[in-house]
Amino acid sequence: MKSFLAEIFTGLDIDYGDIRVEESAVSSIVFRGKELDECRQNFEKGGILRLFKNGNWVSASFNRIDEGLKELAKKKAKELELLPPKRLSLSLLPRIEIYAEKQREDSLPLTAKVELLRGYNEILLRFPGIVSTLSGYGERDKKIYFYSTEDRYIEEVSRYFRIFLQAIARDGTNIQDYAESFASRRGIADLQGKEEVVEKIAKMALDLLKAEKVDAGVYTCVIDPRLAGVFAHEAFGHLSEADFLYTNERLKELLKIGTTYGVSELAIVDDPTIKDEWGSYQFDDEGVESRRTSLIREGKISSHLHSKETASAMGEDLTGNARAVSYRFPPIVRMSNTFIEPRDKKLEEMIGEIDNGLYVAGTRGGTTELEFFTFSSQFAYKIEKGKKTKLVRDVIIQGNIFETLRNIDMIGNDLIFWPGGCGKGGQSPLPVATGGPHIRIKNCLIGGK
Repeated sequence: MKSFLAEIFTGLDIDYGDIRVEESAVSSIVFRGKELDECRQNFEKGGILRLFKNGNWVSASFNRIDEGLKELAKKKAKELELLPPKRLSLSLLPRIEIYAEKQREDSLPLTAKVELLRGYNEILLRFPGIVSTLSGYGERDKKIYFYSTEDRYIEEVSRYFRIFLQAIARDGTNIQDYAESFASRRGIADLQGKEEVVEKIAKMALDLLKAEKVDAGVYTCVIDPRLAGVFAHEAFGHLSEADFLYTNERLKELLKIGTTYGVSELAIVDDPTIKDEWGSYQFDDEGVESRRTSLIREGKISSHLHSKETASAMGEDLTGNARAVSYRFPPIVRMSNTFIEPRDKKLEEMIGEIDNGLYVAGTRGGTTELEFFTFSSQFAYKIEKGKKTKLVRDVIIQGNIFETLRNIDMIGNDLIFWPGGCGKGGQSPLPVATGGPHIRIKNCLIGGK
């Protein structure tokens, strides 16, 4: 494959070019209530070609992988000649040649995967008061072939297995839902034996029927690891992605390396090298080696996330964060496994000092606009005189990310990761993981009744 891909660039007058060919097999199973709504397997092969010259990019996606790609490359190179020059360059790398390991075999047929999901779905429906469900199984096997005019050739295989379960409970006009997902990069065996987790999903949906709406106000909050991870990804991580950052002078100043935004114990990291984690990879989609990047270290801005273009533009090191959700898209700067590093506080210590606060857990999504964020949690408990008491719902957290980072005054000792799908630039869902320990935040603005 290497020689075939390399010949596509022969004779082109360009500064840089790369080509990425992707083979993928996708399985999808969905239950809605009692009914099997979807069961399909797709096999796909395609690629994307990119050329760079005088600060300009052109790209083209394709499904036919044959000699016609040479003509496509010549045509796109002519288009480059028409574009006015820009003062942009790329950070380039030395040659490398990496071949993929043999793909691991999956022992379960599609019918067995349907039965696994059916079993979990039936557990949810067994609970009186659960009126409907949405249960999904997704699996993706992918092999990438990458070549660039730096003479870098890389093959990489990856596998993703995930189950999503949502229970919908109803009491008269009161309708509540609760959902969780679990995932693995190793195999479907990791998704079996989760009956206790499934039962908890149904019970939480039913408990939310009885929960009161939270009282609006300003609280000291303990945030659970799932919401802490989403906070690190959505509210802070996206600001660190340099494709947006390097064209925004105000944000560039706010995220200047060395600026202090938190206590000295605070550290936020993006790390695609964690073995078998949901957002892990060996090379990004520009053929750059993955690496651990400290975004905040000792409470100070430490680094940003880069592609070859943004690293050159900002004069910073490559970080291996140019990623694309599929061959239909050129890579853009994305996160991988983004998390707050754990420290030494126990949950009991964090709650024990609070007289009137909230324990806020999970997320139903949210929005961000530069440094401002709004997140909805899945549920919360009141904290009264140092103890978790009543379950409450409809908890919305709003704030400014930089003020909120300064208000973190305790960091727990219990790091947990959760699988997710990032949707930046219309490229969704890109596999990412979010993680964190419990964290305590002072002066949280909570929306409620």
